[in-house]
Amino acid sequence: MHEVFLDELRKLNTRFMGMGIDVSESIEEATQAFVDHDKKLAQSLVKDDQKVSRAATKVEKRTLKLMALQQPVASDFRNVISILKATGDLERIGENALSIAWETIRVKGNPRIPEVETIIKSMSKKVNFMLDQVLKAYVQGDEKLAREVAKKDDEVDEDYVKARKLIIAGIKQDPEAAVASSSYFMVIRLLERIGDHVVNLAQWVVYKMSGELVDLNTKDTDEMTEL
Repeated sequence: MHEVFLDELRKLNTRFMGMGIDVSESIEEATQAFVDHDKKLAQSLVKDDQKVSRAATKVEKRTLKLMALQQPVASDFRNVISILKATGDLERIGENALSIAWETIRVKGNPRIPEVETIIKSMSKKVNFMLDQVLKAYVQGDEKLAREVAKKDDEVDEDYVKARKLIIAGIKQDPEAAVASSSYFMVIRLLERIGDHVVNLAQWVVYKMSGELVDLNTKDTDEMTEL
């Protein structure tokens, strides 16, 4: 009976990782589309905007079915719960990536701020690296790596604060940049939220391995307060 459970668990992990890879690619492509003003790429990303949601639903249904039929205990239970919870965070990340693509379609030929777009590229690269690493930590059961990934979110938050300041300064210099800046505010916020969800994924890796529910969010709430 336990072998049946382990086989189903392996299948679940494979589905989860496939979903993670798709989401990682979506972040990269959506951000690239935004900074390149590539509406065609953005439209291709939103064409099947339910793809991630469908994948998450399949994983969640199989996870709940496995829990009901096999009634796992101890570490087996933690494995199943971590997949269930982590899938929800992956789905949120995918939705945020799609929102970036929608912003690319929505924003028109307004004045842009190159310095802000440079930071957006940096944020995208960092959250993608974090996601790739936390997925690696999940597969390898590497609690130490998961904790290290969570700390990287501080760098994303720093970029977020820098970008906000540049956007506000840009609006003061050129009021006509305000329309485009509304999209900048949205995109940097979405990337910052992706970082937060990756931290959540890291927390589920820790739970999976140790059974400990921890808060790995080191965000400085004063610094992150809306300006």
